[in-house]
Amino acid sequence: MSQELFDRFSSPGVSRRGLLGGMLGGAVAATANLTGLDVLQQPALADTLKRNDRRVILLWLAGGASQLETWDPKPGRPTGGPFRAIQTNVPGVQISELMPKMSQRLQHTAIIRSLNTKIGDHGGGARLMHLGRRDESNLRLPDLGAMLARELSDPRSLAPDYVTYYTATEGRGNAVGQAGFLGSRFAPMFLTTEAQPENLSRLTAITATEDQRRAEMRSLLSQRFAAERQTGAVGSHDEAYARVRNLMAGEKLFDISDEPQAIRDLYGPTLFGKQALVARRLIEAGTPFVKISRAWWDSHGQNFETHLELVTELDNVMAALLDDLKARGLLESTLVVTLSEFGRTPNINASLGRDHFAKAWSTSLTGCGIQGGSVYGKTDPDGHTVADGEIGAAELFATIFEALGIDPQKEYHVGSRPVPLTDIGTLPVTEVLA
Repeated sequence: MSQELFDRFSSPGVSRRGLLGGMLGGAVAATANLTGLDVLQQPALADTLKRNDRRVILLWLAGGASQLETWDPKPGRPTGGPFRAIQTNVPGVQISELMPKMSQRLQHTAIIRSLNTKIGDHGGGARLMHLGRRDESNLRLPDLGAMLARELSDPRSLAPDYVTYYTATEGRGNAVGQAGFLGSRFAPMFLTTEAQPENLSRLTAITATEDQRRAEMRSLLSQRFAAERQTGAVGSHDEAYARVRNLMAGEKLFDISDEPQAIRDLYGPTLFGKQALVARRLIEAGTPFVKISRAWWDSHGQNFETHLELVTELDNVMAALLDDLKARGLLESTLVVTLSEFGRTPNINASLGRDHFAKAWSTSLTGCGIQGGSVYGKTDPDGHTVADGEIGAAELFATIFEALGIDPQKEYHVGSRPVPLTDIGTLPVTEVLA
């Protein structure tokens, strides 16, 4: 920044050094000098995040994964299909043979086999399983990611608060990501290509010094403008700019090229695996919520071929993620969730497929706050109905909040109206909580 420009925009009696020093006390200016920071290389911050902060990685199985080919197999039954059930490392608990790696890691995982969410269309089911309740016509509700970003975000972290991946084209219109009444501060960074955000790097035509001077200049102009106007819009603009600078500072978080080859091999060569590795890097750096979407599980035809491919990939990626988190001391503070908009029908149709089914399906919770090796609820022998422990989306959300140390009945306020995180009176499934 030139002295001439400083003289034009600074207040009388304030030195250039003093003004810039004071700027560093604010959130916007603090980010102005952080574009070269690699969060993963800050041991003190990383250690604090590991000790105190809780994070969530959601593996969203878009289109509706089959519970019978994953967590609730029915071997030997007319609805069972061709795949066997295999014994896990938890006595008496079996899952599909398509998940041999997870079968030996179930000591960290709770399975819920008794979801009845009642909505069997992609759009409605996806909204319910992101919001935890039905939409309201006069109130735009925040989704799970936005609520957890609001509850778990750390102002010290340069990482984004909420990141969601959906790189497939099928079902992308149902990929809910909204902050609702919480405001754009907690809206997701929505990524639809590869593993890295586009247009995040500083232009090569602009040097680091020039970039720094531009940031200083913008901050000076903003301070002068704000001093003469008392409006929330000014602060919102500054906050948005600060978040962009934070994202630029955290650019390396999305680049897995500096990960050891052994770690990259662990996750595998697929895009789903690469995004899961980025998710681990993000939560390690302080991002409270990351959703990775794997599509397309909507197997109205050739259900078994589809699930042979997709469940095999899920098994490898999920096992790799859990092993990596555990090795880094992050599993006890990170909740990993597998979830869809619904399950698949027990009956097999004429195209050897399974159709939409929301009456009796499964989900899994692993890590933070969870009683590993537990199984809650059960379906009847053919999987048509919930035989014991029926819950809905609200109870599942309450369980997630409780596992993270968040009161499910905590209230936000929209004007004078209180809005709890989950519907009033909803209870968590304590049987799967540690």
